[in-house]
Parts: sequence; C-alpha cells; structure tokens
Amino acid sequence: MRRPRFSAHVTSLLLAFGLALTGAAAAQAQTAAATGYVALGDSYSSGVGAGSYISSSGSCDRSTKAYPYLWNAAHSPSSFDFTACSGARTGDVTANQLGPLSSSTGLVSITIGGNDAGFSDVMTTCVLQSESTCLARIATAKAYVDSTLPGKLDSVYSAISAKAPAAHVVVIGYPRFYKLNGSCLTGLSETERAAINGAADYLDSAIAQRAGAHGFTFADVRGNFTGHEICSGDAWLHSLNWLDIGVSYHPTAAGHSGGYLPAFSGAV
Repeated sequence: MRRPRFSAHVTSLLLAFGLALTGAAAAQAQTAAATGYVALGDSYSSGVGAGSYISSSGSCDRSTKAYPYLWNAAHSPSSFDFTACSGARTGDVTANQLGPLSSSTGLVSITIGGNDAGFSDVMTTCVLQSESTCLARIATAKAYVDSTLPGKLDSVYSAISAKAPAAHVVVIGYPRFYKLNGSCLTGLSETERAAINGAADYLDSAIAQRAGAHGFTFADVRGNFTGHEICSGDAWLHSLNWLDIGVSYHPTAAGHSGGYLPAFSGAV
C-alpha cells in the first residue's frame, strides 16, 4: 500500500501544529517551574529502591534519583518541597506532608494508596504462603479498593485542593510488577503473577477515577514499564531482595528516570 503524500502546504501545517503542541507543553512546564513544586506520597515518590538517599530524610528514604528530585533538577521551580515518605498511607499525607502547600503552590505530585490497600502484606503473603492464600489475600485487597480506598483518596485530594487551590495536581499510578511467561524460572506461579498484575490495574483504575473526580491529572506509568517488569531481563523494579527487604518491588533508579519521570513530565 502506498503511503499518502501530503502537499507542502499540508506538511507545513502539520509541522506547525506539532511545534505548537511542543511549545504548549514547554510553556506548561515553564509555568509550573515559575511556581512552587511540592512532591507528596509514599515510597514510590520518595525513591525507595533508587539509592542515593538524602541523609536528612531519615526513614522516609528520599532519594536524589527519585522522579521529584530529577524534575526539580531539570526545571528549577521557584521552590521545591520533597515531603514524600516511605510507608506513607493516605492519613500520613494529610497529617504530615501538606505543610509546604499554599496558594502560591503551582505543582503537586503524589503517589498514594498502595500501602492503604495492603501492598506489602499482599506480597509477603504471596511469597511465603500457598497460591490459594495469595489469591485470597489479593481478593481482600481488591475489596478494600472498592469499599474503603475511594473515601480515603477523596480526603487526601480534598485537603490538597483546600491548601493549594491554584495547583496543578498530578496523581501518578503504580506499575505492573511482572512480565508474564518471562525469564523467571523460580518464585511465584504465573497464576500469582497475573493476579498481582491484575491487582495493580485494579488499584490504578480506582486512583485514576478519584483523581479525575477532583479535576486532577492521572499519570499512568504502566506503558513506560512495559518490557521492564520483573522477569523481563531488563527490570526497572527490584525483585524480592532478602538482604534489603525494603527495596523489594520498588522502582530502581532507571525506573524513576525512565518510567516515572517521563510520565510525570508528560502530565505537567
């Protein structure tokens, strides 16, 4: 089949349109950079697993290789407050992380909900117990996402809007963990891996829905992580690490620079 040929006039219009879109994205980034940026959330925002932790952050494990720090370095916003903390749940964000927000805050990023839904316990159960027990624990987590998590997300999102009414808020999701039928020869069954991936999709859908209801932008990282899951041979996520259990199932530095940063930047 022959490719369609465009006239010079049409080509120039398409080029101008593309440049306009690029220029609009750049303008949005410049606008955000001219105001304060506050990075909220859990370990997926603080950078657990990325290394290069900021000593003053203590057990929050904020990393200079985490996507908020990378965005700050690239765009130099007028102010940057990095309050995301390892292990944070929705209540921890509202209680401990919103202090820097104000009417002058122009940009906010957040990952939250995974710990509320029992992410750590799901993975512990699936690693240490039977397949049936793993699947039952995942079902319990999904029921929580249906019944309780939406209200908790609403509380956080409403609190952000109240303190930073002018901010562009980007809510970022979680990746799928596993490449199915990949290179892993031991560990969880394919049934368990598929169920865990399905739970990530379920969680992301719930988060995206509530973010949209508040007028926030949802940034989906799953496409960026495709081909870089555990069992892919080029993983941007830590697998189970018995020597440093806390980094297990968290993005590596490459996961932040290649997965989270582009998703966030594209949503700004």
